[in-house]
Amino acid sequence: MAPRSMGETAVGDTFGPVTIPVTREGLVAYANASGDQNRIHQDEDFAKSVGLPDVIAHGMWTMGASGAVVEQWAGDGGRVVEFGTRFTKPVVVPQDGAEVEVTGVVRSVDEETRRAVVDVTTTCGGEKVLGRCTAVVQLD
Repeated sequence: MAPRSMGETAVGDTFGPVTIPVTREGLVAYANASGDQNRIHQDEDFAKSVGLPDVIAHGMWTMGASGAVVEQWAGDGGRVVEFGTRFTKPVVVPQDGAEVEVTGVVRSVDEETRRAVVDVTTTCGGEKVLGRCTAVVQLD
């Protein structure tokens, strides 16, 4: 996909919803790749013993999944020059898996810098799991 251009980007433009499955197998793979072996992400009994409802996804996995959706919209991962969020709720992943849903809205476009600011919303089960999630995308 070609990088997003100024001409095809306007305030109020939206993308998504994009649904991303979350599986326990995927969390194990993410733990192995990231080095975050915290048992709350893999061991149901342990997660429940510390007061969680079930295994939860890594916050950075959730952020990365959201960022991947922005990358697709931008047309090139190198075009996402800033990405930040706050982790507001865990993504609970029962044995049969879960889904996160990602949408975005262009908040502003700066013609001088050729950058768009995008507000990203990530939910699981209808509840927002990331707060103040914003991306800055360099446009062609």
